[in-house]
Amino acid sequence: MSELESALGARLLFPHDREYEVSRRVWNAMHDRRPALIARCRTAAEVSLALRYALAENLRVTVRGGGHNVAGTAVADNAVMIDLSLMSEVAVDVAGRLAHAGGGCLLRDLDAATTPLGLACPAGVVSHTGLGGLALGGGYGWLARKWGLTCDHIMAVEIVLPDGSIVEATEDQYDDLLWALRGGGGNFGIVTRFTLRLRPCGPVHLHSGAYTLDAASAALAAYGDFAERQCRDLHTVGSLAYPGVQEWIPEKLRHEPLLFLTAAWFGDLAEAQARTAPLFETAVPEASRIRTLTYPELQSLGDHGEPHGHRYYTKSCYLREFPAGVAASFVAAARDIRSRRSSIDFEFLRGAVTDVPDENSAFPHRDAPYIFTASAQWTDPEDDAENIAWSRRSVNRLREFQSAGVYVNYVHDENAKATDVYGAERYRRLAEVKQRYDPENILRHNQNIAPAPTTAP
Repeated sequence: MSELESALGARLLFPHDREYEVSRRVWNAMHDRRPALIARCRTAAEVSLALRYALAENLRVTVRGGGHNVAGTAVADNAVMIDLSLMSEVAVDVAGRLAHAGGGCLLRDLDAATTPLGLACPAGVVSHTGLGGLALGGGYGWLARKWGLTCDHIMAVEIVLPDGSIVEATEDQYDDLLWALRGGGGNFGIVTRFTLRLRPCGPVHLHSGAYTLDAASAALAAYGDFAERQCRDLHTVGSLAYPGVQEWIPEKLRHEPLLFLTAAWFGDLAEAQARTAPLFETAVPEASRIRTLTYPELQSLGDHGEPHGHRYYTKSCYLREFPAGVAASFVAAARDIRSRRSSIDFEFLRGAVTDVPDENSAFPHRDAPYIFTASAQWTDPEDDAENIAWSRRSVNRLREFQSAGVYVNYVHDENAKATDVYGAERYRRLAEVKQRYDPENILRHNQNIAPAPTTAP
């Protein structure tokens, strides 16, 4: 302990410390847990010290990057929380189109460094999401159809292995580890720095329409037809949710859930209107809005709707098709929403996501056409059961249309099986990598992949 205390000083927090209460809390208030201590690290060497201390004291280890994962695996009772949030620096190699980003970066930290240079790394859709958890689990986002997943842009990592050693994983050394980190989650080590490929990125044209639930089935049919024919510079998403107070939504529509369709155009702005308008000409909305945003503005659109400290539960699935029965199930789930803060989100994927050969990364189900997510959000603990049941029920309505697998970053159930996420063969390969780098399963407070000799969960 003395070596760790000497290295971290006041950044080593115990339950009696003033900063402990704030530092132990994560985005999802459902997870109210008390670590034995919190190590707020600034370097890989400090992470190694904290990890070695936990091993010596036979304490469990959790890792906090942005602290945003819905499952709350960043925090556990009586564990050592290794907090990377101070490791948020980003250095950009403009000529090489690379970003070197600390393991505790939020997406907004990365965007703040790259977008003034006309560059971006494809990432998620809420700017206060942690880069580490998102990237290691995959990383869908606005640019996924055009450029692919966040994990596809991981060129190298600095990583502290479970035995405390610090290595650099690249395609030339520790390539098996790099393969596993591209979609296999935080099972194999603690990433303290990402080297990420960057892409050119400029202004974004956004065309949105809102529909009553009575008109939603026809609009969803138009969406399915449009989405499956869109080029890669288009990304069209949808949601069903209460609108709240938005100036472009007439007051008469603000008191019930609406269907929202949004087409984002990432190509030449001169073509934008012609590219997005056909969707809204086929399905004429009750209200619409057209605007041009910077990429950071686009990335922060969802921030206000997902504040820290609320209670969240997410259930998700992939869909193989989009027939009338899907639309009917969407609308039924929307009419059943328990909280005005909850939402149903869906999008057509593919595009550049399918460009990476399936065997080249741990990320599964690249060819899934659609993803559907029922995101429950509320504030009163007494409403937990009702909201969790709504989320589960919404996904179960779609059972006959679902394809295999689930997106690991949206897994909330503690009894979910990693084999269901990755499939038997990919899980087997991941378990072999786990056996090489973490045979004692030290990093197990996650969507866990057990070492190869252990029976798969």
